[in-house]
Amino acid sequence: MALDRAMHPRNRYRDKPPDFSFLASKYPDFSQYIHVDLAGNVKLNFKDPEAVRALTCTLLKEDFGLTVEIPLQRLIPTIPLRLNYIHWVEDLMETMGIKAQGPGSHAFIRGIDIGTGTSCIYPLLGATMNGWHFLATEVDDVCYSHACCNVERNRLQDLIQVVKVPEKTLLLEALKENPSVMYDFCMCNPPFFATAEEAKGAKSRSAHRPPPSSVNTGGNTEILAEGGELEFVRRIIQDSLHLMKRLRWYTCMLGKKCSLAPLKEELRRCGVPRVTSTVFCQGRTSRWALAWTFYTDVSIPSPPPKRRKMEKLKRPFTISLPSTVVEQLLGQNGPSVKDSVQEVCRFLEKVLAELKVQFIRVSSAPAEVSLFITAHENTWVHARRKRRKEQQASLTEMACDGDSRSMSSMEFQAASHSDSEHTQSPEGHNSAGVCSVGKVESGDNEVERDLDLPGMRMSGSSKHSVHGDKPVLKSLVNVKGVDDGDQEGNASLFVELHWVEGQNRDSLNQLASVLRNRLLSSCVSPAAPN
Repeated sequence: MALDRAMHPRNRYRDKPPDFSFLASKYPDFSQYIHVDLAGNVKLNFKDPEAVRALTCTLLKEDFGLTVEIPLQRLIPTIPLRLNYIHWVEDLMETMGIKAQGPGSHAFIRGIDIGTGTSCIYPLLGATMNGWHFLATEVDDVCYSHACCNVERNRLQDLIQVVKVPEKTLLLEALKENPSVMYDFCMCNPPFFATAEEAKGAKSRSAHRPPPSSVNTGGNTEILAEGGELEFVRRIIQDSLHLMKRLRWYTCMLGKKCSLAPLKEELRRCGVPRVTSTVFCQGRTSRWALAWTFYTDVSIPSPPPKRRKMEKLKRPFTISLPSTVVEQLLGQNGPSVKDSVQEVCRFLEKVLAELKVQFIRVSSAPAEVSLFITAHENTWVHARRKRRKEQQASLTEMACDGDSRSMSSMEFQAASHSDSEHTQSPEGHNSAGVCSVGKVESGDNEVERDLDLPGMRMSGSSKHSVHGDKPVLKSLVNVKGVDDGDQEGNASLFVELHWVEGQNRDSLNQLASVLRNRLLSSCVSPAAPN
């Protein structure tokens, strides 16, 4: 089962995914659908409708004490996604001052499930978890029959009423018989698609998008509707304009993100005072939810928090130094991989000092050296052009010096091609000094933000004060060595530049290009004379 840390915080499966091994040992009907791969991992084939149905029924039994039967010809609900929706409705109820209650609660909360399906999943979960009362509507005969049986099977008739309604009936027609009854919310998982071709993915999935990870067993009334989910929800909006405050919150779950914006615009055009939305995430699957109310004295629930930018770093910029290049830099029988890493790191420190970029060494793996860099101005854009201008200006001054010493063409050419590697390191720089500030890992792990705290010893451009404004760039630079067994063409050293923060990632790309050019140019031996 695909799970994700972005699930609702109260979702029971967010931090504790189902244990297939335990479930198989306890429920023989489920055990026949699992298999163990060569690595010893217990797997379930989510493209097998019988396996998906067995998992859903097993989880409902184990975690909620519910016994349900679902035909293979109708939609099989996934429990984590439905729980996300239930918990979001709980959040909406809290905006009205109504706390989520447990079973047996004296708080009378009434909801509507539009198109409840064979499993009657939302009423069963809402009644079991919170003691909510439900009016569950259904237009399909098969779904209506199974929904009634599942309610009776779990003895929840006092909380759940399943009603058969005419086709295309949503809210207005279903509630006209009891005009005095007030409801707290409605829920709806509308049919996503307008045509059978769209349901098969002929129009809705691009060529590069991976196929669905699970099987779709929904019947026509469950997955198809005239105009798709967009027109379906628009009809609910029109019904809500007549019912107004008879329901506190109107909600629906969308399968397409592109449906969200036009529906919000529709609500704005209709003058609905309060509108909110959220996203339900579980693994590779995402659904979008929309809610609106005609009550103005409610607070809109906060959207789900976005993942921190540093929770998972993007792929770093990588500079690869092949074995042949490293040999030219360090000599064919030069130092070990560990020493090579130190040498390359010292070279990078020299270049960073020339660019007036602050850096500190941080603790790292044995065959790795890490630098945390901070730049308050972009000094590396057109850095090569700037160096050439400075060198030309210096040479011009030397040529015009009153010393009257003439330079030969060979001397002038040698001076013109001299690189800044001969520049001495900044005063007080100790290449062997390492400032240990705690373990900092590369790759997808988080980088600590307190690496540049005041009082830490900075190498290189430490004489430059740290400005109060936001830095142009902060990055973690890792120099790694790999023992390639002397195989020709294999990379033995890597330099990785990880984005931490700054004005934009282009600055890191530019700096990576400068460092790469300086590294490779330093490794090219001069051509032998004829």
